[in-house]
Amino acid sequence: MNNLLDILASGVHDAKNQLFLAESLIAAAEAQHGLSLAEARYAIEAASDRLTRTLAAYQVMRHSATPAITPVILEDLCDEVMLAQKLHLASREISLTVDCQVFDAWPLDRDLVTDMLNNAVQNAGRYALSTVKLSVATEDDWLYLVVEDDGPGFPSLPPEQGTGLMVAERLAALHVQHGRSGSLTLNNTSALGGARFELKLP
Repeated sequence: MNNLLDILASGVHDAKNQLFLAESLIAAAEAQHGLSLAEARYAIEAASDRLTRTLAAYQVMRHSATPAITPVILEDLCDEVMLAQKLHLASREISLTVDCQVFDAWPLDRDLVTDMLNNAVQNAGRYALSTVKLSVATEDDWLYLVVEDDGPGFPSLPPEQGTGLMVAERLAALHVQHGRSGSLTLNNTSALGGARFELKLP
């Protein structure tokens, strides 16, 4: 597992270097030709930020560290995901709605959870027909962060265990409170008719 994580971390570093080069080329093109490539810059900055958070996840998993769990205002977290993903989804004519029913702070690792939700929303946007929904609620002292779409759903259940899913499941399980661990569930029970990503945290 650690060898796999080392390989992933090396790949992330290389990808960040390529993004830096791409941004430099864009800046040169803007200056030389009088272009405005703000959307391209935004995409590069968002990707770089995502990679930075991926490296943070790597550090937690590689060194068996404890997540940086602090009280987080869920509305603020949802707003951050909305800001990061709305433009990207709008370019594909996909709407993103947010339904946050939790108004108090909840203990979690903000960077890790935000990255998992951003990834879930991006994945949902690839298959959605028109709508992606992020909802947050509590039940029986558990926090549920759910991403749903109106696409065709997963072609097989359980979904293939890719590296991203494996990492997300482990990061969810690292959230431990009062002897209970977090979990990740993927299925086709979305109220919108497509796939459902459910992050459950204690």
